[in-house]
Amino acid sequence: MAVVTEDMAPGDKIPIHRHPHADELILIQSGTGKVMLGDKVQVAHAGAIVFIPKDTWISMENIGADHLTHTDIWSTSGHEEYMRAVSVPVGQPVVPMTKQELMEIRKKFTHYAIFQ
Repeated sequence: MAVVTEDMAPGDKIPIHRHPHADELILIQSGTGKVMLGDKVQVAHAGAIVFIPKDTWISMENIGADHLTHTDIWSTSGHEEYMRAVSVPVGQPVVPMTKQELMEIRKKFTHYAIFQ
């Protein structure tokens, strides 16, 4: 099992992707998100739980005026390695990656996440 937290500013998006290795739960603590799960799109608010079966396409966008905070739980570990590779430690400045850098990281972790 792996657990991560994320804080999405208004307008932030998690791109369309799928996890071939694990089921996932997204627990939304605050904010409002538009969630695409497979071929369905729904709005999810604070308190919502989104279940994503293994190998199902998923994306989420913060469509509210406030931050969208959520906790993601995978049924097996591994994806947290990708999240660490694309994240910045608390208190460190955010330096945007180049598209090439991001593509290299995504290529390295395709056993945990496949992006469209």
